[in-house]
Amino acid sequence: MLSEHPVFPILLSTDMAASRAFYHDRLGLEIVSESEEPILLRSGAGTGPLISRTTTGTTDTQTQVAWRVPDIHTAIADLRGRGVRIEDYEPPDPPTTDGIADMGHSWAAWFRDPSGNVLSVIQPKG
Repeated sequence: MLSEHPVFPILLSTDMAASRAFYHDRLGLEIVSESEEPILLRSGAGTGPLISRTTTGTTDTQTQVAWRVPDIHTAIADLRGRGVRIEDYEPPDPPTTDGIADMGHSWAAWFRDPSGNVLSVIQPKG
């Protein structure tokens, strides 16, 4: 049954105003609905994250959201042009060159939102 329904991630925010500015103004995601809490955003194909207030934030260093893009170099250039800092990693993490890691099956790059959530753009190979 669940395979027939959309899914959306819920991201935690310690500062809703900063999250709103980051996702809407910087990344360009459309705001579907907004109150004091939460903010529902729209990305491609009717998907999008829900941003929810938290007082503790997250300590998770794993990727919480990934966007599949057709050209990772174009996506990174656009993000950098919007003032988004692309992370660089060294082993034991997947090593990056100019922010891009070769994951074998895809290329990936990571960035963080104001609350420390790890976000990614991924370009599948082939």
